[in-house]
Amino acid sequence: MSMADEKHFHHIIDRDLELCLLDEKDAQALFDLTEQNREYLRHWLNWVDNIETISDAQRFIRACIEQFVKNNGFQTGIWYRGTLSGIIGYQSVDWVNRSTTLGYWVGASFQGKGLVTKACSALVDRAFREWRLNRIEIRCATGNDRSRAIPERLGFTREGTLRGAEWLYDHFTDLVVYGLLEEEWREGEEDG
Repeated sequence: MSMADEKHFHHIIDRDLELCLLDEKDAQALFDLTEQNREYLRHWLNWVDNIETISDAQRFIRACIEQFVKNNGFQTGIWYRGTLSGIIGYQSVDWVNRSTTLGYWVGASFQGKGLVTKACSALVDRAFREWRLNRIEIRCATGNDRSRAIPERLGFTREGTLRGAEWLYDHFTDLVVYGLLEEEWREGEEDG
């Protein structure tokens, strides 16, 4: 089943947590969350300075909608108790090789609640069960221990480090690559 078969993605994880495709009505919430976490996010993410106005947030959301329409992954808001707390999504989907890369971030005040781990688990499960993908990758900056803990917690394998792989405002940073295969996910479910 491809994304083209879906009209909208809305996934309830538990009574406090849900994932919804971003919509232009979410631009103010996205801008506010980015603004409140700007300095924190700049330590790890290279796109933060691209969201300087609500119009920038709208432009990002329109690009996310276009990504979904083109069947090339999607971005969802991580909604915790009705408040936008972060973003998670498939950065793109390689349908030929049946693989994708997950990316995520959450505001500093929402950390430590397991939100991203639960959201990541839901999207991993969806990619393997519904889309029949073979491989999911997550890349994290080497020093971003909180972000790196998520793939490690979910059973991803650390496959290596890409040296100087991402430009971060005024320097290059190394990225740790984690990978998970569908057969490993299935085995983990059988063991769990």
